[in-house]
Amino acid sequence: MKKTSVIFLVMTALLCSAYGQDDLLDMLDNMEEVRTEFTTATFKTTRVVNGHSVELPAPGVLQFIISHRFGRLNGGFYELFGLDQANIRFGFEYGVTPWLALGWGRSNIKKTYDGFFKLKLLRQKSGKENFPFTLDFFGGIAIDGLKFADPNRENLFSSRIAYTGQLLIARKFSERLSLQLSPSMVHRNLVPTIEAENDVFAIGVGGRFKLNGSLSINAEYFYILPGHTSDNFQDSFSIGVDLETGGHVFQLMLSNSRAMTENMFIAETTGKWGAGDIHFGFAINRVFTIKRR
Repeated sequence: MKKTSVIFLVMTALLCSAYGQDDLLDMLDNMEEVRTEFTTATFKTTRVVNGHSVELPAPGVLQFIISHRFGRLNGGFYELFGLDQANIRFGFEYGVTPWLALGWGRSNIKKTYDGFFKLKLLRQKSGKENFPFTLDFFGGIAIDGLKFADPNRENLFSSRIAYTGQLLIARKFSERLSLQLSPSMVHRNLVPTIEAENDVFAIGVGGRFKLNGSLSINAEYFYILPGHTSDNFQDSFSIGVDLETGGHVFQLMLSNSRAMTENMFIAETTGKWGAGDIHFGFAINRVFTIKRR
């Protein structure tokens, strides 16, 4: 009788334990279901093609980017389809926090020095909390390093400076497709003529289509709003391919823009795709972990 009672008690305890475990697992499953998930890897790198994407380097990570743009393809065999002419920019970007990145660079076009900050304001997320897109603010400065054309007149350092402000609004629709909208304003302290505009407004549209784990196709277009600038310059249109190999990301692109800083490729593009004024270019991205989290 005692043995039967003991067996009964043990079986009862095991059953209660099993039900208790099931209840606990159900509770854990419910907790996981309501957890907020933030969207990551909307784009492969911090650039769509020429323009910035919503991506930031991770905190403590330094990203080195070396970019080339060659001459126009319609230069023909004599110019080796533009390869005889090379423009270069090297730059560094550093992730200060998960929501702040700083960058600086140097381009041989107008011997330009540039710097920027990128601030993440909102993040796309799903689950317990939902938000449909990621929002960054980009603020940049570019300084013309050329010697003044007339050193005998009064030349102000401020006349060398141009500023760019952008809202970067992106949504990752699926593992393959991401789109971005980039309302932009470029301000030039000094313009060449009275008719030229100090402030240029444009709207950028870009996207990425992921082919596989290491390869994607990107494109972007910057439409200049009507005015003197749009009458005398061209909208920038670029297409490219991102290829990841280990710790490097190679970007190959075609663009009617020669320059690689926002103030110039948004507001000063002169090439026409229809006329063959297309520049081949590439960029190499390499990251270095400076500070481990």
